[in-house]
Amino acid sequence: MSWDMPDKVKRQVEDILSRYPRRQAALLPVLHCLQKARGFLSPEDEQWVAERMGLTAVEVREVLTFYTMFRRQPSGKYHLQVCSNLSCWLAGGDDLLAYLEKRLGVKIGETSADGRFSLSQVECLGACDQAPCLMVNFDYHTGLDRDKLDRLLGELGG
Repeated sequence: MSWDMPDKVKRQVEDILSRYPRRQAALLPVLHCLQKARGFLSPEDEQWVAERMGLTAVEVREVLTFYTMFRRQPSGKYHLQVCSNLSCWLAGGDDLLAYLEKRLGVKIGETSADGRFSLSQVECLGACDQAPCLMVNFDYHTGLDRDKLDRLLGELGG
């Protein structure tokens, strides 16, 4: 592995695995555990998880690439995830995404030079009644417009 898996994380993974009759059913919680510890999941992490769970690395990667909450590369301190589903787009989400790209100087999938912000476009955040919305790490921000977005970025130091 490119990082030394801490013993604490190994114990947490074993604890998670012990709660499931089929090890494969623990894949999502295990991936969350590793991502929380490291901040992202590398190809080495995929292999490590596969070996412990009796899966192939490809089976692990299929899950990682399906779910947008998993990051396969380091992200900034603040991971901005902009909803691109129909409700958000009709309420101006596309404009907010373009505004974020310009204001932060990054494109979708990139991290700002100072390491503060990463920008992602995600399919749905499940807050259609409060569109447009985005998540900052795991916190929802809804009913956004440029003014609200400017205030939010100011609070985050951007």
